[in-house]
Amino acid sequence: MVRIHLSRLLGEKKWTQKDLAEATGIRPSTINEWYHELVARLNVEHIDKICEALDCNITDLLEYIPNEQKTTGKYLIIEEHGNRKNEKK
Repeated sequence: MVRIHLSRLLGEKKWTQKDLAEATGIRPSTINEWYHELVARLNVEHIDKICEALDCNITDLLEYIPNEQKTTGKYLIIEEHGNRKNEKK
C-alpha cells in the first residue's frame, strides 16, 4: 500500500488545503482526496507540484508499506467482465 502524508506535511507548514491548491493550481477537491488518502491513481504532475510547493522530497510525501496480502505474481487478481477472480499459476 502507498501512504500519503499530505495531512502531516500541511500541518507542519501550517498550511490549509486551500493554501496548497492556490500554490499549485491543483483543484481543491483533488487536494482534499490527497489529504484524506482517497486518490486511486497518483498523478506525477501533482506529485511534482506538491513537492515543489511544500519544499519536500517525494519520500516525505509518499511511503510504500508492503501489503500483508500479496496482489501480484501468483496472487494476481484478474478482472473479467467486472468479476474478480484469483489467477492460478
